[in-house]
Amino acid sequence: MKDKVQLQSAAEFALNWPVSDVPEKTLVYVAHLLLDTIGVAAAAHDTDAGRIARDTAFLLYNTQSETHRASILFDGRTASLPGAAFAAASQIDNLDAHDGYNPVKGHIAVAVVPSLLSLAAQLPNLSGREALAALAISYEIAGRAGLALHDTVSDYHTSGAWNSLGVAALAARLRGASEDTLRQALGIAEYHGPRSQMMREINNPTMLHDGSGMGAFIGLSALLMAEQGFTGAPAITVEDDQVAHYWEDLGSHWLTDEQYVKPYPICRWAHAAIDGAEKIRQVHGISGSDVASIRIGAFQNATELFAGMPTTTSQAQYSLPFAVAAMLERGEVGVKEITGEALTDPALARLVDLTELHFVERHEARFPDGRWSDVEITTNDGRVLSSGDMSAKGGPDAPFTPAQITEKFERFAGPVLGKERTAAIRTAALGLVGPDCLFSSLTRLLSDPV
Repeated sequence: MKDKVQLQSAAEFALNWPVSDVPEKTLVYVAHLLLDTIGVAAAAHDTDAGRIARDTAFLLYNTQSETHRASILFDGRTASLPGAAFAAASQIDNLDAHDGYNPVKGHIAVAVVPSLLSLAAQLPNLSGREALAALAISYEIAGRAGLALHDTVSDYHTSGAWNSLGVAALAARLRGASEDTLRQALGIAEYHGPRSQMMREINNPTMLHDGSGMGAFIGLSALLMAEQGFTGAPAITVEDDQVAHYWEDLGSHWLTDEQYVKPYPICRWAHAAIDGAEKIRQVHGISGSDVASIRIGAFQNATELFAGMPTTTSQAQYSLPFAVAAMLERGEVGVKEITGEALTDPALARLVDLTELHFVERHEARFPDGRWSDVEITTNDGRVLSSGDMSAKGGPDAPFTPAQITEKFERFAGPVLGKERTAAIRTAALGLVGPDCLFSSLTRLLSDPV
């Protein structure tokens, strides 16, 4: 039967695909994605959501078992393997600067990277290249599960609904699971995964964000439960005939290479408009005080982002008008633009009030494979300045160089971790592609508190 073939193909790929058969360029790119995700985790350390997630993991998801314990990222305390992954994934999820995959309108690293770091606590001899290969393989499984789920259900669900399957596959590979154990784990992860509606969070931004904290928790728990003999219903996103075509190119088409990297800690749907505002600002030499009105053309989902002046960091990360206002007024959109005093800045509030969002059919036609917008600004002296159509940068059509990704990591991590620790993490992460490197050369730098 076709479903059995799909399962066998996915299991063979997840459990037995040789490290040597992962393209070298993919291993190098995934090392940079790993570094990028760690940088976001560091920058998110002082967010309320990050603190609450770490405290919750320590209080509720701890364990007395030495063989099922891991350090909580940048915290100094420990929790169970799923608990530590939950804490880091929730922390990263609440600073919307982590990588993503356009076709699934969601994110993979946010769940699989914390899970890898958690699992590595019990794998002291894990090589750097095997860790990177396992991470790439988990991207491949999660991405296809996401495509399959989007194709077979009517609601637009959060990433935690499907990146949990990538986590389960990652854990199965690194813990040496059998094909049947993996099958049960995938079934548990899919069944327990948070099938939450993304647009509810878009319309009312909270710390729930994209559900990836629970995606990591469920994915790791699923594999540990399957190891104990807990059974799960077959994963429809893997085994159903309707989704067979998503699994036919495993090992020949690497979705990992198509992940985008975000320059801003803002929902990806706002990035093209931010770039449009930056273009107008630079070309015409204007600032926020010169602006009389702002008109943003976008695809439908982008027009549904939070419209008012945000009062919380969660709202700020999901606000298209606020992101554009920050770029016009301050010339950048970074962590300090979505936290603290920026949330009460009257200059930003003024620009938000001057902004109108409009649905544009040509931008909708290119979604979700692209994120396009255009910005039109009328100045106080009557000029009408247009950006033209803009595509969000950092994706496959306009990828960042390794140097740009490294610069972003340093910009995000440096203020929190300090120059010396930041440099050591960068060197360790990018050195994982070396033939004799242990993954612990990186993880030993991540457990101490900030």
